[in-house]
Amino acid sequence: MQAVVSDRPAQVVVVTGASAGVGRAIVHRFARAGWRIGLIARDATALDEVRREVEDMGGTALVAPADVADAQAVFAAADRIASEFGAIDVWINDAMVTVFSPFWNMTPKEFRRVTEVTYLGFVHGTMAALRHMRPVDRGTIIQIGSALAYRGIPLQSAYCGAKHAIRGFTDSLRTELLHEASRVRLTMVELPAVNTPQFDWARTHMPRQPRPVAPVVQPEVIARTVFDAVHRPHREYWIGLSTLKVILGNMLLPAFLDHYLARFVVGAQETTQPVSPERADNLVNPVTPLHRTRGRFGSEAQDSAIVVSGPVARVLPVLIGGLALLAMGLVAGASSTRTRGRTTRLTRRHAGNGRMAIP
Repeated sequence: MQAVVSDRPAQVVVVTGASAGVGRAIVHRFARAGWRIGLIARDATALDEVRREVEDMGGTALVAPADVADAQAVFAAADRIASEFGAIDVWINDAMVTVFSPFWNMTPKEFRRVTEVTYLGFVHGTMAALRHMRPVDRGTIIQIGSALAYRGIPLQSAYCGAKHAIRGFTDSLRTELLHEASRVRLTMVELPAVNTPQFDWARTHMPRQPRPVAPVVQPEVIARTVFDAVHRPHREYWIGLSTLKVILGNMLLPAFLDHYLARFVVGAQETTQPVSPERADNLVNPVTPLHRTRGRFGSEAQDSAIVVSGPVARVLPVLIGGLALLAMGLVAGASSTRTRGRTTRLTRRHAGNGRMAIP
């Protein structure tokens, strides 16, 4: 189904993973700006609650339940939203699942499920968005990524693999859109650790409850950046100093990071609380009672974070390094000049003394 061409301001956004965490925070931000929002996630009950929140905030929402691992369900949801609201201006891929486990303790079925939701869910969402955006030659697609799209960490091999795949797929697609001079824009937003419910409902094979690796930010920090990215598009946004450190550090010292992460980051992803045998997880089926925006690590979560575009983040260390080298050169030059000046004065003094001694 093709959307109708219109000159109206961008007002329709579709969010996958809209029922909880970052996705739900993003929905709230667009709702406060009065957007019409298509809500996609598996749990219809949770989405109905989000819809009521949107209406209370001044927006309009349409519930379109779908498992993003099911391409046809995502396509149908997109068609329904476009039929109800009109042209889709912005599509945000956010849905994810993960498993906290050493790789060798995971089953092939678990690994496949993480890949189908966290990677192929983005592929399906992007396909659905382009079916509506390319015919009218406009629109914005935002991929919610992670610092882990650049640097894998222990206990999350499937999730890290999926985030790496999203970045590779998005880079490839971007070149294809550029080739056809498309006005559809692609932005990837790389996240730090975020205080969401995923640590309460992600499947785990570890003895203790999972937790985010500090430092942690609130999901509203991500929502603000995503909303800003729609109006100030860049190829990529990096959120949080930890994200900058991880990505740039991996570019410069990957082997060092291998050993650092191996030593410190396994324990950094566990609390002291044992995992209950009755603990439910959302890998296959949603856990309705746990759908909310924030997780249980609010006491340590930050309400703000540094945000930079990817190109600036990459160039900044080079500029700083260049300026540091320049400063060192100037200091060395000034020191050398002072040394030569002292040497010249001493030489002249000694020469003068010598002339006075001649009879």
